[in-house]
Amino acid sequence: MNDLQPIVQLPADGSALLIAGPCSAETEEQVLATARPLARGGVRIFRAGLWKPRTKPGGFEGVGAAGLPWLARVRRETGMLVATEVATPDHVAAALDAGIDMLWLGARTATDPFAVQELADALRGRDVPVLVKNPLSPDLELWLGALERLHDAGLRRLGAIHRGFGSLDRGTYRNAPLWSVPIELRRRLPQLPLLCDPSHIGGRRSLVEPIGRRAMELGFDGLVIEAHCSPDEAWSDRAQQLTPEQVLRLAAGLAPRRGDATAEQLEALRREIDRCDDRLVGILARRMEVARAIGRWKRSHAMPVLQARRYDELLTRRAAQAEEAGMSADFMRELMRVIHGESVRQQLEECGEGTTADGKR
Repeated sequence: MNDLQPIVQLPADGSALLIAGPCSAETEEQVLATARPLARGGVRIFRAGLWKPRTKPGGFEGVGAAGLPWLARVRRETGMLVATEVATPDHVAAALDAGIDMLWLGARTATDPFAVQELADALRGRDVPVLVKNPLSPDLELWLGALERLHDAGLRRLGAIHRGFGSLDRGTYRNAPLWSVPIELRRRLPQLPLLCDPSHIGGRRSLVEPIGRRAMELGFDGLVIEAHCSPDEAWSDRAQQLTPEQVLRLAAGLAPRRGDATAEQLEALRREIDRCDDRLVGILARRMEVARAIGRWKRSHAMPVLQARRYDELLTRRAAQAEEAGMSADFMRELMRVIHGESVRQQLEECGEGTTADGKR
């Protein structure tokens, strides 16, 4: 996917690309009342959901194609580009016939390769920007697969939207950010525009700004924010929508930050990171030597490789140490899981079993 083209012209001053508008287009008056102040504030792309797939039946599922003339009016009166979500080939046909400038695939759609392929076939030969939200689960390959299906259909103006992932433990966020997933997507496809949807990650309007700021600090290209002229009266997702004025204040605070550090200082810090990584690799190599020695000892004493109690104690102790050192306990537990998995693999090899820790040969 080295031949991707820009979805739109990015701001020349390096500021964030901003897409804003209501979760759902409800009435023509609501759409215009939201779009006009956003346009006056410089927002270039207006988004509104017309077809709304809901988790359960009975909720507001959008006005459908009846809202397409409303978006056309926004485009005509404000000069903004307009975008909406599509989930079926019929949605694609209706949106393109109405002159919609940009489409996006929602998380539920991105989770289903069959649905993505149907949309890719419907879009084949059409030069329209398409954004793909991450699937419901933190499955990078599934996300990449959706983008690749669209690319294989000839689409070149593609982008990705990070909206967080479903989790049984809701915690602070509506959807867990799991920033490592979009960061890896950026590493794999550095030329792909990467946007963040802080409204869906946070689920509450008080979290939209800090999440958006975090995304920009991580190098995202822009934000997709839900805005409504009267958020508390919205027909869907009212808790996470901002007023147009709040969106503009947020955008004003996202101007590129210019620190005082010189390039030489940055390079010096990066060299220090490299030295730390070199030492870390050496320490891990020594750890694996010890793990193989333990494997040989266990084999000679007819002991099983995996010692569950020892592993639990290891995770608990290292997580506590991480917190004392100012790191995340969850990060340390995940790191130790990976290291332990490699240790088990090497011990199994020492025992002559030739299998990995997950049982694969």
